[in-house]
Amino acid sequence: MIDKLGSLQYSNGILPNQGGAVKMGGQMSDAFAGALEQAITNLNTQENKVNVLTDQFVRGDLTDVHQLTIAAQKASLGLELAVHVRNKAVEAYQEIMRTQL
Repeated sequence: MIDKLGSLQYSNGILPNQGGAVKMGGQMSDAFAGALEQAITNLNTQENKVNVLTDQFVRGDLTDVHQLTIAAQKASLGLELAVHVRNKAVEAYQEIMRTQL
């Protein structure tokens, strides 16, 4: 998940501040929503992988316990990142609501 967020690409390959090219607000929000959806999907996939590996470990089918440990740590870090992003989004929303017009 961290790799996916770090390599976010814009749909037309133009960065918002390059050469005066600016995307419309709706397009940017769609790109952001797509990135969030992909990140949550990846987080869910990681959690499912941990569940499968845990089941294999409990049954005694898993020979390399390191796989479970690494997968669990990746899922934990991904969840922690998601919580921090959510908290920052809530803080930003609250700051906007406190802004006086």
